[in-house]
Amino acid sequence: MRSSLRAVVSGATALAALTLAGCGGSSASDSADGKLDVVASFYPLEFIARTVGGDAVNVTTLTAPGVEPHDLELTPKQVGTIAQAKLVVYEKDLQPAVDEAIDQNAKDAGFDVAPAAKLEATGADFEEHEAGDAAPAAHHDDALDPHFWLDPVRYGDVVKAVEEKMAATDPANAEGYHTRAKTLLGEIGKLDTEYKTGLANCKLKTFVTSHEAFAYLAKRYGLTMVGIAGFTPDAEPTPTRIKEVQDIVKAQHVTTIFYEELVSPKVADTIARDVGVKTAVLSPIEGLSDANSQETYLTLMRENLQELQKANGCS
Repeated sequence: MRSSLRAVVSGATALAALTLAGCGGSSASDSADGKLDVVASFYPLEFIARTVGGDAVNVTTLTAPGVEPHDLELTPKQVGTIAQAKLVVYEKDLQPAVDEAIDQNAKDAGFDVAPAAKLEATGADFEEHEAGDAAPAAHHDDALDPHFWLDPVRYGDVVKAVEEKMAATDPANAEGYHTRAKTLLGEIGKLDTEYKTGLANCKLKTFVTSHEAFAYLAKRYGLTMVGIAGFTPDAEPTPTRIKEVQDIVKAQHVTTIFYEELVSPKVADTIARDVGVKTAVLSPIEGLSDANSQETYLTLMRENLQELQKANGCS
């Protein structure tokens, strides 16, 4: 998959470069409406850019609703948008196609949020083995977990970093960026408090998810996450891994297998059926399911809290 992805983005990058050379391109500072042109690589960063930027920015997202961001492939038009943007907010190593397009077309405009997120090697990623291999899943203890946004505290740190970058890129509108960021950080602080209190007293401390996106959240609020797949949500788990998860569910009396909107729930449904428990949605908030949805990062995080409380018997 990765090799074909690189081929797609390389071709797109080359085509976009030719197009820009032919028309001369235009910088974001030359935007017809005078606004700052910002590109966000996927939804959690788009939400920050739109909320902090307000009416001072034009925000384009590279990952459309309904698209799983880990496997994003860029069109020539998207590569051209990256090349012309004044600011491209992304997380390095999450979406290889975006990394390559920025390296080739927007090194000065690219802003990697990973340092602000202080990514850690949570040990939550693991290798899938070939069919028939009896070996257990091997955890990559040195793999940095990219899912910072599911921890409100880390997400708040990224908000601050984007705020400062926007203010430095567009000083004329810095006051507005600071004001809107302060408001957003207040909401994120409330969210953190809701999680602390809402998950403080739970009968169960373990929850099972379709992929291991929730390690930071679990660590922050004293829970234990068990993922069916590693960091890649559409990876096929081995029979050995499925048996491991089933044994954990039985031993710890887990009530619910969580799946996500953008990936097939087939494996989660199968495990739940085999061990006699329920399924429910726990969103990794990597993207919105519908372009017309009224969902936001904040509403989805609160829905996740409610689901965890129900599944784990929290009071």
